[in-house]
Order: sequence, then C-alpha cells, then structure tokens
Amino acid sequence: MKLIHLMGMCLFAVASKAQTDTTKTYLDEVVVSVNRWEQNQREISTRVTKITPAFIQLQNPQTSADLLGLSNQVFIQKSQLGGGSPMIRGFATNRILLVVDGVRMNNAIFRSGNLQNVISLDANSIQNTEVVFGPGSVVYGSDAIGGVMNFTTLTPTLSNGGTKFSANAFTRYAFANEEKTGHVDFSIGLKKWAFITSITKSDFSDLKMGSKGPVEYTRPDYQVRDANGNDIAVTNPDPNAQVSSGYNQFNAMQKIRFAPNANWDFTYGFHYSKTSDVPRYDRLILKNGSNVFTSAEWYYGPQKWMMHSLQVQFNKYTAISDQIKLTTGYQDYEESRHNRNFTGGNRNRRTDRYEEVKAFSVNLDADKQLNEKANLFYGLEYVTNAIGSTAERVNIVDGTVSGVSTRYPDGSTWRSMAAYASMRYAINSKWIVNGSARYNHVYTYAPFDNTYFDFQFTEATLKNGAANGSLGVAFNPTTNWKIYANASTGFRAPNVDDIGKVFDSQPGTVVVPNPTLKPETAYNTEVGFTGRMGGLTLDASAFYTLLDNAIVRGSFTFNGQTQIDYDGTLSNVLALQNISELTIRGVQLGLRWDFNENFHLASNLNLQKGKEKVVETGENVSPTHVAPAFGSTRFSFTNKKIRLMLYANYNGKIEFKDLAPSERADAHLYAKDGDGNPYAPAWTTFNFKSSFAVAKFITLDAGVENILDKRYRPYSSGITAPGRNFIFAVRIKV
Repeated sequence: MKLIHLMGMCLFAVASKAQTDTTKTYLDEVVVSVNRWEQNQREISTRVTKITPAFIQLQNPQTSADLLGLSNQVFIQKSQLGGGSPMIRGFATNRILLVVDGVRMNNAIFRSGNLQNVISLDANSIQNTEVVFGPGSVVYGSDAIGGVMNFTTLTPTLSNGGTKFSANAFTRYAFANEEKTGHVDFSIGLKKWAFITSITKSDFSDLKMGSKGPVEYTRPDYQVRDANGNDIAVTNPDPNAQVSSGYNQFNAMQKIRFAPNANWDFTYGFHYSKTSDVPRYDRLILKNGSNVFTSAEWYYGPQKWMMHSLQVQFNKYTAISDQIKLTTGYQDYEESRHNRNFTGGNRNRRTDRYEEVKAFSVNLDADKQLNEKANLFYGLEYVTNAIGSTAERVNIVDGTVSGVSTRYPDGSTWRSMAAYASMRYAINSKWIVNGSARYNHVYTYAPFDNTYFDFQFTEATLKNGAANGSLGVAFNPTTNWKIYANASTGFRAPNVDDIGKVFDSQPGTVVVPNPTLKPETAYNTEVGFTGRMGGLTLDASAFYTLLDNAIVRGSFTFNGQTQIDYDGTLSNVLALQNISELTIRGVQLGLRWDFNENFHLASNLNLQKGKEKVVETGENVSPTHVAPAFGSTRFSFTNKKIRLMLYANYNGKIEFKDLAPSERADAHLYAKDGDGNPYAPAWTTFNFKSSFAVAKFITLDAGVENILDKRYRPYSSGITAPGRNFIFAVRIKV
C-alpha cells in the first residue's frame, strides 16, 4: 500500500526551521496555552503544537477548520462544505475545547454530533494557534478532555513614538469550489493607543470532487422542485459536482488597545461572523431503501457569532502576584435547522427550528514567582449560558404556520464556577515538576414543555462538582533534549444538549431527554521526548486515556414505549446515557531534517486506537471519533523571496469490522467493500504550494492540491474532498 510506504518514511511530527511547517520543537519557544501565561517549551510536561502565520499564508486554508487540519495532528471531519469538526486523540465536538483570545467558545448546546462552530472564527485574523493535547480541564474546565485549541487573533501594536501604520490585503481564487475570497486588515499604533481592523468575505460554489475513486461518493442525481410544485430527482450532468454544497461567509474583527502606563494594559475585542444558509450535504444525499431521497430540503440557517471581550492586564510586583489578567467575554450565538421531506404527508411542510445562546464569562488569572525555583499560577472562572429555542412548521404552498416541538427546552440555563492553582518547580537546571489542581461546580437547568411530548417531568436540575488534577515532570538532560511525562484528569459535565434535546440523530430514530446524567471523567497518561542532533529533530509522544461514565446514545423508552412518532416518522427511541467506558491509546511521531538553511524535510504520523465498552452489556465496539492513521511528509525550500513545498497527506483504512456502530448506520457516507459493507478506504494526495515575493509589497501565492485528482472522503465525513484544486492569491502588505 502507498500509505504503508509513506508511513515508513514518517516516524515523527515536526516543523520547519523557516516556519514553513506547523510545529516548532525548539525548547526555547514560548507557549501560552498550558497555564494561560507565557512559558518556555522546556518547562512544560504536555505536548503542544503551534501553527504559525507564515505556514497559514503558504497553505491558504479556506476556513479555520482547514487551518487546524494543516497541523496534520488534528483530524477534520466535514458533514458539509460549510463545516469542519476537529478530532483530537479520539475525542471531538463537546469533548474538546475552543478558546478565542482567552474566552471559551464552547457553549451549553455543543453536541456530541459533529460541530461546525470553529468556522465562525476567521482564519485570516489569527496571529497564533496552539493545540494542547490531552485533558486541559485543570486550567480550562469542562469539555477539555481530548485537548484545547487556543486561538490568538491579531493584536494591536503600540508605537515607541509617532504613528505606526501597517496594512495587509489579499484576494484568492480556488478552482475546486470556485472560492472567491477577499481580505483586508490594517492597524494604527500610537504611544498609548492602538487599533486593528480585519474584514474577510468568502463565496464558495458547489464543490467538485476528484475523478478517480469509489463511485459511491459521486452525486448521480439531485433534488429540485418543478414548475408544478413537485419535488423530483433529476440526473446530474456531472456526477463529480456536489450539487447543493456551496455557501458564503462574512467575518469582521475590531480591536482597541489602551496602555496608559507600564502597569496597565486594556484590550477590547469585537468579533462578528455570519454565514449564508449552509446545505447539509450528508442529509441531502441520503436515500431510503427504495433509492428515493429522504429530504427535499435540509440546510442550516445563517450561523451567526458575535463576541465582545475585554482583557485587562496589571503588571506590577505585589505580595500576591507579578501579573494579573482579567478576561471578560460576552458571546451571542444564533443557529437554525430547516428540513422538509421528499415524500410523505409532510413533503409540503418545512420544519424550522431556531436556537440562540447568550454566554457571559469572567476569568481572573494571576502569576507569582515565589522564589528562584517556584512559580505559582492561579485563577477563578465564572461562565453562564442562557438558551432560547423556538420552532415552527411552515406550509411552503399556502404559507400557513403551525407549531412543532423545539430542539431544546426554551429558557434553559448552564453555569460553571471554578478555582484552580498550578505550580511549576525547578528542582535544578534539568528537572522541572508541574502540578495543578482545580475544583469546578456546574449547574444545569432545563424546563420542559409538554405540548408535543408527554414528559414525565416538567423540569430538570443538575448540580455537579468535579475536582481535577495533573502532575508532570520535564527532564532536560542537555540544551537540545527534553523528556517528559504527565498524568492528568479531566471531566465534562452534562450540558443542555445532553439532558434536554429532542432530535432525529438519523431518520427512523429519535433522541429524547434524559435528566439523570452524570459527568464524564477522564484519566490520562502521556510520555514523550523531543530533541535535536545536528540538523535532525525528533519528536514523539505516547498517550492513554480512559473515559469513565461516558455519555453515549443507547436504546431507551419514552413513557414505556420503544417507538414514538417524531415529525411524522415512527422512530426508535434513544437517549444519551452514562453507559459506556472509552479507552483511547496512541502515538504521535515526527521527524524534521534541516539539510541546510534552505532545504527541509518534515514528516509526521498519528496512530490511535480506541475501544468503547458498553457497561450494561459488556460489548466492545469502536468509538465514533477515533480517526484512522494519518499524517504527512513535506519537502520545502525557503529563501528571502521564494517558498516552495511539495508534500503528501495520507490516511489509513478503517475496515467494516472496525467501524463504530453509528458510522455503520450512516452507510451512505462510505465506500463498499467486496461484501457490500461500508468501509473507509485509505488515501494519499500529492500537493504543491509556492509563494513568491515579486516586489517589496507584493507576494504571489500559487499551488495545486490533490495533483492526481483522487476521489476520497475523509473518515466520517458527509462530503467528498476537493479534486484537483488550483489556488491563486495576490497579497499586498505595507
């Protein structure tokens, strides 16, 4: 297999010296995600990878989900073009945490199914991205089980005197989905004030897949509504064109910074993002046993995200701190789902469900050097979410509106309060010990409406407390080598999505509320090393995670019934329950070879395996979010004016016997093996990217992805990846 040969080339995950790759293994590099304060890499006992702006510019990702995928240490699933759900070490969705400028992005309706919220963040406004692997609950609280993705957006820069001005603009076109993106950002820096503005507009047409690969991935026909008001299937003249996948997106960011003196620093940030309607492609291609489409329409309404944040930093040595940082955030999320059946009694009635979350958070973080060997980091956190959920059913023929059940209990709330402390202790110049502890209290409340379902309860209240800790050691035998190990715990408290949602996970099944859920608890161990010998850098880590009381879907009853009517379909009853135990183990490996200051070879490989044990039955199955083996190999050339990169990305195969039950149920997303069973084939793509500084202020980027025009679909995804894709961008920077 080509994949096996490529894996033989790649034993470890690394980055290029000239910032043409994603991870810098230099032990003097600074990271901020582990304790919310800047730390040297040699001091931490956790694996952290960074994605640099230079690498982002060379690769030209279309969204922030694509940006995370550039690391080839975060696996990205897509149900539709306007999406991207990260998977880290076998965990995803509400078991990994998104943080933007110190504010948690996860909210009370983050679900266990695939999420696309990360695309709300503009990939072109990001200054730095850090991914912390393994449980980060000690510092970040609930949800940080698989890892933390910490985004720092463009920061206003003060001037030493006078006025400092800079601007950056680019336009980009990509052939596979006719992407048309325009971006501009500019900043003004004064002695005490600084401002930065960023605006991006993108338009994506229907995505075209490759021409060589499994025929099951093609789109031979699609739905239209004819002149007589009937939904019909018509032949697709180009089965490689994924009809009804395009969308557009707008992003804006404004930051204002004020530093009146050396002690105080204030930064206000505003983020706004809005998509158009986003067709849910995996549902639009689903057919029933008679080979008839199940949905005439299925799309997400505009996904809106707005965030106000204020960060105040006080830098002065006091008895309790050297630095104190107060971070407040207010976020407003809006999303909706709209679907209409292709056949049956509801074919002329579209169901519209709307959700809104208002989230407020406060973080107080402090750093204190106790003596020459010990540093103390500590803080407090408060988060509250208010959930609004409404729904209606619209007759698209006569416009009449009727009621229908909401997705979530309207008026639900979720609150979290926590305190944490972390200590870094240098035993000597070679040995550093890190220890942390956190206590978190989470409150969830959901009122239930019995208009459409005869619930046996009118409200649900959960109060959960969790204590978490971590202990790690970093050993630096020389200035070029580090060996580290750590043990940590994490947790995820049930949110409103867990205890109160009513929805169809797949046609013919309905998930009903379960107000008796308990928190999930993770136990993690990891060992690793990174080191440099001449021009060769090696990096490796191995991990094992046990998730106890795992919340998963299982058979359930509603008022004693195993089947109920949901939106006109007789559906099997499921509910989220604490009925499983998950174990995930794996290794992340990498190698970088700097031939000289211009030529570099970098390669990485991620291997993970998982097992889900259903406690009640003792059955062992594959977990849903454990990605296949994946990695990349990159050969790059860099000088002052030119950057070139030739690289291969690759994924392993998941056979039918290793597919999770939920993935087998989505058989239409997969290729068919010799027995007609669904499976995920292995795939490899070859790609080329380049960047040329043609003048002092002008740079031209050009590249081609999937050179061999392979037709492939990443694991668990509902949309097929782009075929041969030519990308061109023109950048102006002053």
